[in-house]
Amino acid sequence: MSHFSTIKTQIRNLKSLQSALSELGIDWKAGPHPVRGYQGQTQTAQVVIEQENGYDVGFSWNGQSYELVSDLQYWQQPLTVNRFLSQVTQRYALNTVLEETTQQGFQVAEQQKNQDGSIRLVLQRWNG
Repeated sequence: MSHFSTIKTQIRNLKSLQSALSELGIDWKAGPHPVRGYQGQTQTAQVVIEQENGYDVGFSWNGQSYELVSDLQYWQQPLTVNRFLSQVTQRYALNTVLEETTQQGFQVAEQQKNQDGSIRLVLQRWNG
């Protein structure tokens, strides 16, 4: 019986996910790579975060999005699972918006992190 839990996300862009993790100071490995779980069980993921306790956290492609895969009983990150996913998702969304708007000719005029943790982003584009 597997002890792995999967948590669905709206994360679809691998590059933005990897950038988000790096910006948050999280060490990760590019996959495909096995996520280690209970009693030596593994599950393949495209991004793996190794933990000191020998149980990993990963992001696995399910055909539509990257879902978080881990044996949550052995979660050893400094944040709760929900807070971890919240921070990753926020950075992912910011990276995705910046990438898409840059492709459309926009530039960042202002970027501010608010006290409540939200990010204010002002973009501009010059029409010539």
